[in-house]
Amino acid sequence: MSGNDYVKYVTEEFVRYMNLSKEEKHKRKRQKIKQPQRNKWFGILPTAMKMFFNRNK
Repeated sequence: MSGNDYVKYVTEEFVRYMNLSKEEKHKRKRQKIKQPQRNKWFGILPTAMKMFFNRNK
């Protein structure tokens, strides 16, 4: 991808975002799914341990 193509792509995305209404932008931000904090800091290990211990109970 050349530099010109990249600038064109970024410009198109920026214009598309700016054409959204304020409500749509707000809705899009609220819809983003955040991963649990434990996964962010420790990866998948806490989830794997939780599944392991729940299976053994």
